[in-house]
Amino acid sequence: MAGREHVMRMSVELPLWRALVGYRLLSAVYAVGVFASAHDQFVRPWVAVAYFAVLAAWTLATLPRVANADSCTGRFLAADLTVALTGILLTPVADAHERVQAGGPTLPSIWTAGAVLAFALKGGWRWAAFASTPVAAANLLERGGPARDTVHNVILVWVAAIAIGYVVEVARASERTLARALEIEAATRERERLARDIHDGVLQVLAMVQRRGAVIGGEAAELGRMAGEQEVALRTLVSSGLLPVSRVSEDAAEGAVVRAVDEADVEDGDDGTAAGAGPVDLRGLLAPYARAGVSLAEPGAPVLLAPAAAREVAAAVGAALDNVRKHAGEHARAWILVEDEPGRPGEPGAILVTVRDDGPGIPAGRLAEAEGEGRLGVAQSIRGRLRDLGGSAELVSVPGQGTEVELKVPKDTAHGRHGEPVQPAKHVTPARGKATKR
Repeated sequence: MAGREHVMRMSVELPLWRALVGYRLLSAVYAVGVFASAHDQFVRPWVAVAYFAVLAAWTLATLPRVANADSCTGRFLAADLTVALTGILLTPVADAHERVQAGGPTLPSIWTAGAVLAFALKGGWRWAAFASTPVAAANLLERGGPARDTVHNVILVWVAAIAIGYVVEVARASERTLARALEIEAATRERERLARDIHDGVLQVLAMVQRRGAVIGGEAAELGRMAGEQEVALRTLVSSGLLPVSRVSEDAAEGAVVRAVDEADVEDGDDGTAAGAGPVDLRGLLAPYARAGVSLAEPGAPVLLAPAAAREVAAAVGAALDNVRKHAGEHARAWILVEDEPGRPGEPGAILVTVRDDGPGIPAGRLAEAEGEGRLGVAQSIRGRLRDLGGSAELVSVPGQGTEVELKVPKDTAHGRHGEPVQPAKHVTPARGKATKR
């Protein structure tokens, strides 16, 4: 993570360091130009020429040093500030006394601000305040007293450097917070994926062992009891801290079993996409679900999706149908409706799959109660899959009037950005015929 924060921090600071490089070059040229325009008024011009020769060589030689924070070391900053202070203190030696008292520019002129700004970019406002103090003292010594214009310039440099240093510190803190938030989001998505895979496979096997063991009796009953204990413990593990509290009411879930979509004539490649890398017809993946009691209505034209997206949608449909079988009964009827919605001008279309049954429906509050028990079938096997695809899954249920699950996937998301298929993580092929409570 340290490397990641380092990259993000440098990506934000890099423009500031580049601006500093440009400022040092331009300010050095400006200082030389100011001297050249009034060199005949200097009492010891050779002192100024010698200093400007050093200043020009130093500025050019140290450009790589001010390219980033790593190269700008503490020793370099100290040497850079020494060059600026030396130029300020040599001004009364090279220039005429009257010009100095009249508020004439110092030898380094505005180049000095670049040295202070380097401190600000490197260490924040505290380093900027530290570097501004000797610069202020050198300017007062050069003038021989606190003249109004000198004090004004000193305070201006001081405030500007401290302000820039503070802004840099805030930007760094924001980048660290953003990097941490992105890492947490990635870890949460991975945990949700693992929880979905566990729910689709391991938990269902444990539930079957528990149920069958109780029926067989004897030693199998003890094995079933142990399997039930492990199921409860595993559900608690995968559900604890998995979803934010604000999403509990929205993503509260009931148990589900996802059917093996990999049997629907789609083979995975090494990158998680289907072999062949072309879009697949969603109708072919949903066709195996059409059986006695399940009706499938589909368009006459192919419904093309990226392979990974098609598998995830089909798996979500399988989870919804398993809920119908388990909770509405073997004799309940279900209907699958597939729609290919065209997009409006400037907006992508969408693939809409609706699964409806004529069962008793879901009692109010049962989904939230199921999530509290660690049963995340809808939250992960259905809504989690669609959320990873950039789509949505809406569940509407009225007691006594059945349940309807609406799955919607935007076409641009389903096919991936720039025409590349999305690649959600593979899911574990679940066992068939295993039921859990909602």
